[in-house]
Amino acid sequence: MPKRLRLSWWVSLFIIMLFMVSLVATKTYAETLQSAHYHIDESALGVGDVSQGTSAHYQAAASIGDLAVGNTASNGYQINTGSQTTPDPALSFAITSGSIDFGSFSPSNPTFTTATFSILNYTSFGYVAMIYGNPPSYGAHTITAMSANDSSHKGTEQFGINLVANTTPVSVGANPDNGQFGYGTAATNYNTTNQYRYVSGETIANAPKSSGLTNYTITYMVNVAGLTPGGAYTTSQTIVVTGTY
Repeated sequence: MPKRLRLSWWVSLFIIMLFMVSLVATKTYAETLQSAHYHIDESALGVGDVSQGTSAHYQAAASIGDLAVGNTASNGYQINTGSQTTPDPALSFAITSGSIDFGSFSPSNPTFTTATFSILNYTSFGYVAMIYGNPPSYGAHTITAMSANDSSHKGTEQFGINLVANTTPVSVGANPDNGQFGYGTAATNYNTTNQYRYVSGETIANAPKSSGLTNYTITYMVNVAGLTPGGAYTTSQTIVVTGTY
């Protein structure tokens, strides 16, 4: 009988130990998935997962199954939804057509030509584009720049630009092309159809907030007088683009 009692006690103890082990085994921990060569932060299951995989030699951000992507904006804010992107600001500027040729000037008709440039900015709070340079000149003579907005007057010396589509005396130029997610505009003084102006150092284009690609067309207009000296007139302008914060 004592032997049977001891056996029953050991069996009971063994059952209790198993029960205690099962309690310990039910505990769970949230840990980073990793091995000797990589680890993954912020792992998740489901649609729209955005996570990072890193090692000593690389880093990757991945997003699978975004339900909605794109831009939502109002006058006071904008949101770009979709895959995770860098928060670092970026500003891209390119002269896409910068060699201009007026051909021959005539006091009987104005002369027009165009040049194009593009700007894209990301996470800066907009940008301004300014133009610098002198009007066309030959020797000691410089064609008069239009310091006030005005239309074309043939027979009167004028040099001016704008960044919009014009209709008279000829159809020339184009409005800013914002494509998708662009917010660039022609600046005040350079945004009125058939009105021209040129003041070195003025802002000719801007964006009020982070903007996708905007393509701009500069229309150049020249009028000369009957007494304007003949010769090969040349000019050059520099466009400076600055991000705003």
